[in-house]
Amino acid sequence: MLPDVANHQQSWMDNGSPFRQQLQNCILRCRDIPVVSRLAPTPSGHLHIGNVVNFLLTWLLVRAMGGHLHLRIDDMDTARCRPDFVESIFATLAWLELDWDAGPFSVSDFTANYSFSVQGDYYWEELRRSLAETGKLYACTCSRRQIAQASISGLYPGTCRTAHLSLQKNGRATRVHVPSSTRITIGADNIALDRTLGDFILWRRDGLPAYQFASVIDDRDMQTSLVIRGADLLTSSAAQLYLAGLIDAPVFAQAVFVHHPLLLDRHQVKLSKSSKAVPAILSGSSRQIYQLTARLLGLPAEDIVSIDDLLGVFSAAYC
Repeated sequence: MLPDVANHQQSWMDNGSPFRQQLQNCILRCRDIPVVSRLAPTPSGHLHIGNVVNFLLTWLLVRAMGGHLHLRIDDMDTARCRPDFVESIFATLAWLELDWDAGPFSVSDFTANYSFSVQGDYYWEELRRSLAETGKLYACTCSRRQIAQASISGLYPGTCRTAHLSLQKNGRATRVHVPSSTRITIGADNIALDRTLGDFILWRRDGLPAYQFASVIDDRDMQTSLVIRGADLLTSSAAQLYLAGLIDAPVFAQAVFVHHPLLLDRHQVKLSKSSKAVPAILSGSSRQIYQLTARLLGLPAEDIVSIDDLLGVFSAAYC
């Protein structure tokens, strides 16, 4: 068994599984749209087994549906992202034999053309251009301590909403107002965004774009129509769909979303970089990763030895 992964990890495709219905609906919808998706690793640590299973599922769906796949490396968290983790991303994708159609194709290509150091100003310009006239942006000077003291729920209480502070790239956060009773539907899920996230941050006070904003800008620009994510990112998906309705991103606003179950370790804790999960590339052979992915998808795994084998079995079963 692969290290870190619980021995009793069940197939995601068991009868009655919400993921089973999600996948079936995804394949039906993807037959009628140009399929564009992305692999979106963050170089804040080495990729673990949960990351690469997500990449494999994304790759399988895109290739089986004849779609277009981007590589998007999110290095905006400059305090945690490191060059050796960028190198590890490319090494892991090569180890898995995954290909993609657009985005950086090497470390040097990423550094020169796609890194935050190159693209950073673009996000601030897009914030001002795409959202400033919606009337929903406001500057915020509240600290985390102030928010905790003012809000029992932990959600931002709207302290600065009517303060009419000017937007600033540094020194103030920028939030977007989420009106009361705002609900976002994703498949069978209906998320009350005002009660789960509230007025969330689009631009951080340290001069960096927040994940929610940068991600939806990239997905708008890439014309993303298919997003494969872990179930823990359902609220993030709702936030990004809310933004998509504000920034004129019609393709992404109608994107197909699949939120898969999370891989757990032996202690029933989700695999994560922060918990020091074993890097996937050190956890065993790529064949073992292919076979694990096949089992999770309810596919026969014993004869799978290559990425082409996995694609063939997946396509025959579901597409």
